[in-house]
Amino acid sequence: MSDTTRQKAEAALVELETVTAVELAEPVDADAIVPLEKADAPLSAEITRRIAELDMSDTNSIVSFGSGAQAELQEISQAMLQDVRNKDVGPAGDSLRNIVTTIRGFSVSELDVRRERSFWEKLLGRAAPFAKFTARYEEVQGQIDKITDNLLNHEHKLLKDIKSLDLLYDKTLNFYDELALYIAAGEAKIADLDATDIPTAEAAVQEADENAQVMKAQELRDLRAARDDLERRVHDLKLTRQVTMQSLPSIRLVQENDKSLVTKINSTLVNTVPLWETQLAQAVTIQRSAEAAAAVRDANDLTNELLTSNAKNLRDTNKMVREEMERGVFDIEAVKQANADLIATINESLQIADEGKARRAAAEEEMKKMEAELRDTLAAAKARQTGLGDTTAGAVPKA
Repeated sequence: MSDTTRQKAEAALVELETVTAVELAEPVDADAIVPLEKADAPLSAEITRRIAELDMSDTNSIVSFGSGAQAELQEISQAMLQDVRNKDVGPAGDSLRNIVTTIRGFSVSELDVRRERSFWEKLLGRAAPFAKFTARYEEVQGQIDKITDNLLNHEHKLLKDIKSLDLLYDKTLNFYDELALYIAAGEAKIADLDATDIPTAEAAVQEADENAQVMKAQELRDLRAARDDLERRVHDLKLTRQVTMQSLPSIRLVQENDKSLVTKINSTLVNTVPLWETQLAQAVTIQRSAEAAAAVRDANDLTNELLTSNAKNLRDTNKMVREEMERGVFDIEAVKQANADLIATINESLQIADEGKARRAAAEEEMKKMEAELRDTLAAAKARQTGLGDTTAGAVPKA
């Protein structure tokens, strides 16, 4: 991590300590609504000013009673939503997980330069183990630098959110106190209506003549309806105040989560990332040492292999030369075998000659026999032609 990034992280830590040191005011008891008759002079003046906002003849005045107190709070909330509408705390946590995933992807098995590439690695043209290791280290370093900048951006956004939540907490607390004043004003107005205005209207109905009595009765009814509307509005304000009181600890909880996440990000930037970078640098140095040691070992192994191989070759060659030197021009076994083969050849030739002579003699006898048969056959054919053979061959039919 660069010195600039480290300085930014340290500055963010100082800002975090400043933000954390801010103490937020505690809300008063939810039931601590001071009625008008028990309020001191300043508080009584505030309640009276809010009572003056009521116009019992105007329904909108009753329905919107106390709404103005929320206007400033709503403005702050909308301003925060404009800034954080597209923001999610998730990416900051994702950045932390990305660092862990990136480091865990740094496989120790790839440090072995003697490891043979698999069939698939060769087929896909993947780099050799050390080349792949070096490329992986460069990729990790680039990712760490990028994620570091990303974490710094998230840290600044979270610090801004913490400050905004402080302001939102103060305005929510003011709104909570303001609701108490409106509730007290509403209850005082209801009490005044019940004690003064409604009885006066009832008396006016009784005192009016017959023609005006209907109008006076309608005015009394409208006044009672407005009184009931005001009572319901005060009840809604009490519910709103209760919900507002519950939102205060929620704001604090979100702040604490943001502060914890900023602290974790800052610790990662200041402590963890440099430690990982140191470990990666050591891994590269160790790998280079292992590679140099492997080269020296291979050289020594080659020397020993040459010595052993040459000695063995010398022994085998010397044995072969000496054996050839001690041999005669002809081996006795070869002479004996040749003599035996020669004798066998002569005997075989004599045997074949005798067999040939016997076959020729038999063939001569056979030829003499065939010659005699042929001569007898020719003689018989001549006798039939001269008629001398009719008595001897009378059984032969004429042609």
